[in-house]
Amino acid sequence: MLDAYLYSGLRSPIARHAGKLANVRPDDLAATVIREAVARSGFRAEDIEDVVLGCACQAGEDSRNIARHAALLAGLPPEVAGQTVNRLCGSGLAAVLDTARAVSCGEGGLYVAGGVESMTRAPFVVAKSESAFGRDFKVFDTTIGARFPNPRLVEQYGNDTMPETADNVAAQFGLTREDSDRFAACSQTKYAGAKAAGFYTEEILPIAVPTGRKTPPTMVFDDEHPRPESDFDSLARLKPLAAGGVVTAGNASGINDGAAAVLVGSAAAGEKAGRQPLARILAGAVCGVAPRIMGVGPAYAIPKALERAGLTLADMDVIEINEAFAPQVLACLKLLGLAYDDPRVNPNGGAIALGHPLGASGARIALTAARQLQRSGGRYAVVSLCIGVGHGIAVVIERVRSGQHREWTAQ
Repeated sequence: MLDAYLYSGLRSPIARHAGKLANVRPDDLAATVIREAVARSGFRAEDIEDVVLGCACQAGEDSRNIARHAALLAGLPPEVAGQTVNRLCGSGLAAVLDTARAVSCGEGGLYVAGGVESMTRAPFVVAKSESAFGRDFKVFDTTIGARFPNPRLVEQYGNDTMPETADNVAAQFGLTREDSDRFAACSQTKYAGAKAAGFYTEEILPIAVPTGRKTPPTMVFDDEHPRPESDFDSLARLKPLAAGGVVTAGNASGINDGAAAVLVGSAAAGEKAGRQPLARILAGAVCGVAPRIMGVGPAYAIPKALERAGLTLADMDVIEINEAFAPQVLACLKLLGLAYDDPRVNPNGGAIALGHPLGASGARIALTAARQLQRSGGRYAVVSLCIGVGHGIAVVIERVRSGQHREWTAQ
């Protein structure tokens, strides 16, 4: 088992593609969240060992180790290092897991973990010709999906887009459009309820968006992606993305911009700073699955992580499965033996409502789950995401009661 703690964190509002955060560079967005997360944490910036950020695109303003750039832009001391990790959609949670492992190994007492993605600002990339005087001109959009795919890999595993993999899952596991739309509508409803209750207010950092040299910045306070008016009937009227498919724009996550950062550290680090953690990070796991059905990854990563924590699904008070696509989550629930309407699953809504800024989502979900445990008084949560090219990642956390981490330290 791991022995690390999630102390605190913040995230930006999640914006739509070409939406309210379109004018904000990803390194600036991450830096803004990191700066404020550290300032509010009660820890000294000079005590941070490393900044580990997830980022999936990494082809433009987010290239050349965005974690290091964001750390410097955030005003952290130059002695604080930075590392960027890329496990595609699972990058943000991979950053949390990597830092928890480092803390557990005694390789540092305090880390910033998180992720960022500006899918709006992800550039087009052009391949160089493979022959002298060649006139081939290949252009790829780095927003999402494969670029420069290896023909041998395509021949063996195919080259399905992410929506196509979700339709593959729906066909293989007998999932209907009706069930998918009902799940999507429920995600919107749960998010709306959580927002009305003020749940998300404490984790969202308003972002100032520049509007020009002579005009004041615009402040973005709230998530832009949710569509509370999306009920079952309106979702049912949408056309599928592929003929005969299940996936629509309404039962899938969005193409989004956002950033998140959490403080991960040892019990001793918290004691030194006089800080109380939100949750203890108990265990994590990754797994591989067939790329054509990548969405089922959490169904195999979750049991591995639970086994390492010495727990079962029955012990979980919160089960977070990132909603890349409704049929993908439903397949995971089916494989895990859970009801489609299990109240423990994504109790405050998921990515269908909030959106899915790829590199940031895992850290965002970990923070949300830890806060939900504190809010509800539950003890355990498991956080998971499916990952492109056929992966799953999961992390198990435990709510920390007041003074409990000091008891563990004494042991």
